[in-house]
Amino acid sequence: MPTISQPAPPNRRQGPAIDPIVSLAFSIQAAPRRYALLLGSGLSTGAGIPTGWQIILDLVNKLAAASGETTGDDPEGWYRERYGETPNYSRLLGDLAKTPDDRQSILRAYIEPGEDDAESGGKQPTAAHHAIASLVRDGFINVIITTNFDRLLERALSDVGVEPVVLSTPEQVQGALPPHQAPPCTILKLHGDYLNSTIRNTEAELAQYPPAVDALLDRIIDDYGLVICGWSGEWDSALREAIFRAPSRRFATCWTTIGEPSVKASELIRHRDAEVVPINDADTFFRALTDRVTALSEFTPPHPASTDAAVVVLKRYLSESRFRIQLSDFIKSEVDDVADRTSVDHFPVAPGTPTDASAIRERLDAYAEATGTLVSLAMVAGAWSESEHIRIWRDALRRLAPQASRPGLTAYLNLEHVPATLLLYALGLGAIHAGRLPFLSDVLSTPLPRHIGDDPDMLRRAGTEFPPYMLWRTEPITGYENRRLPLTDWIHDCLKSHARELTRDSSTYTEMFDKLEILVALNFAHRPPVPWLDKDGFILLGAFGYRQDNREQIVSEIERSLSLDGDQSPYVTSGIFGDSAAECASVLEAFKRKIPRGPFGWDR
Repeated sequence: MPTISQPAPPNRRQGPAIDPIVSLAFSIQAAPRRYALLLGSGLSTGAGIPTGWQIILDLVNKLAAASGETTGDDPEGWYRERYGETPNYSRLLGDLAKTPDDRQSILRAYIEPGEDDAESGGKQPTAAHHAIASLVRDGFINVIITTNFDRLLERALSDVGVEPVVLSTPEQVQGALPPHQAPPCTILKLHGDYLNSTIRNTEAELAQYPPAVDALLDRIIDDYGLVICGWSGEWDSALREAIFRAPSRRFATCWTTIGEPSVKASELIRHRDAEVVPINDADTFFRALTDRVTALSEFTPPHPASTDAAVVVLKRYLSESRFRIQLSDFIKSEVDDVADRTSVDHFPVAPGTPTDASAIRERLDAYAEATGTLVSLAMVAGAWSESEHIRIWRDALRRLAPQASRPGLTAYLNLEHVPATLLLYALGLGAIHAGRLPFLSDVLSTPLPRHIGDDPDMLRRAGTEFPPYMLWRTEPITGYENRRLPLTDWIHDCLKSHARELTRDSSTYTEMFDKLEILVALNFAHRPPVPWLDKDGFILLGAFGYRQDNREQIVSEIERSLSLDGDQSPYVTSGIFGDSAAECASVLEAFKRKIPRGPFGWDR
C-alpha cells in the first residue's frame, strides 16, 4: 500500500525563515512614524565615543595620577577608598572644574574630534547614524530615545536637512509637544547632553527619572513599536521599569543583540515578546534596514489617496535622478486614476442633465475631490522639478485634456477642461513660488492633439486650451453668484487649500495666483492659437483684472526686470512672452492698454 504523506501543520514554515530585518522593514514601511528607536552606547562606541561610566573612570585615573598615585585595575575602588563614596559624574566633574566653561572643555576632549580623530575619522557620525538620519528624513521614524549624551545623531540629521527637537532636561520635556505633533523628529536624551552638567551616569541616578520624563517615556512605549540597538538593558533600571510597566504592545519590539542577550535583557525580551535579531554591529544593521525600507517604498509606494504620503514619495523621487522611472510610473498611475474618476461615465453631459447653479457647483467640487492628490503633487513638482521631468507633466496634461468634440450640454463639455486646468494652475503656482519660469514656459507650451475640424492653422497648447477664459459666461455657480469671473474665483479658492506646501499666507497665495494668470495672458498674447488672432486685439481674462493693486505691483516688477536685466531677464530667457526684452516689453504694453477696457470695464 503506498505511503500517503501527511500535510504540514498549519503555519509551520518548511523552507528557510524570512530574514528578521526584512520583516522589520515591512513593518516600518507599512506603518511609518509608528516605530521608535531606542539607542544605547553601542551606537556611539563605534565612533570612538566613551560611555559616561568610561569617562568617570578615566577622570578617576587622571585624578589619581595628579595626586601622585595609581588606581591599578580598580579606579572605582580607589576612589571609594580615598573619598568614601562611589564616583559620581556631576560631583566629580564639579570638583575638578569649577566653572561651566572649564567643565565643557574637559568633556569636549572625550566627545569632540581632536587632531588624531581628524586623521583617523574618529568621533564622527557612523554609517548607523547616517542610515537613521535617512529613515527620519524620509518620514519613517520620528521618535528616538537614546541613553547617549553625544551629538553624533544630531549632526547626521543636520547633514540631511533635518533639525530635530532635542529633549535632554526635565524642563525641556515638561514644555514639549507630544512627539506626533513635533515634526520632523523628537530625540529624548534620557541621560542628558554632554554640555549639560546634570548628565546621569551612576546607578543611583539611573534608578529613577523625573516625573515628566517618565510620563513621556510611558506614552512613547505605549504608542510606538520599539527597535532597540546598542543597549544592554543592564544599567538603566528606570528605563527597564518604564518598559515593564507599558500597558500594551500595539506594535512589535525588535531587540538587536551581538551575542547572547544579558539576563536582564532576556527578562525584558520575554515581557515584550520581542523579536531578537542577532547582528554583527550597528552600522551593518541600520544600513541593511534602511536599504530594505527604501526598496519596499520604491516598489510599493503609499497609495496616492493618502495625499501627505504621496507628497513624501514625490519629494524622494524628485531628489535623485535614479528615481526617474519610479517618478514617471508614480505620476502616471495617479493621472490614470484621475482620468478614470473624471470620465464621462461619472460626469454625464447628455441633454436633460441639470445645469443649474447648484448642479454646476456640485460637479466642480466633485472634480476638485477627484484631482486633490494630483494637484498637491503638482504644486510640489512645479517648485522642484528639473527640465528632465517636463515630459512626465506634459503627458499628464495631454491625458487629462478633453478628447475630440462630441455632442452634449455645452456647459458641461466646457467644464471637462477643469481637471486639466487645475493641474496646469497647480504646476504654475509651484513654478511661480520657486521662480522656475523656464519650467512654467515649458508647461504652457505643452502641445495638445488636434481635433477633427480644427482650423488648419490652429496650434493647440495647454496655455491656450485650459485657462478658463472661454468659460467666463458660464451659468452662475452656487456660492459665487454675482462674481465677475465665477469659475476663476472658484479655481483660486479650490487650489488655496493645496498650497500649504508653498505658503500659508493668504495674501501671498493670491499674489502668486494673479502673477500666474498675468503670465498665462502674456503667453497667450505672444503665441495666440491661430496666427490671424491679433496680438494687440485680445487678451485672456483673469482675476487680476479686478485686483488692481496686485496687477500693478506685478506688472511693475516685470517692467523693472526687463529694464534692468534686458535680454538676461528671466522673463526673456524663459521665453514665456518674448525672445528679447524689446519683444516682451511690446507684449506687456499691449496688455496694459487692453486691461482697462476689459469685458467688465475693470477699472471703471
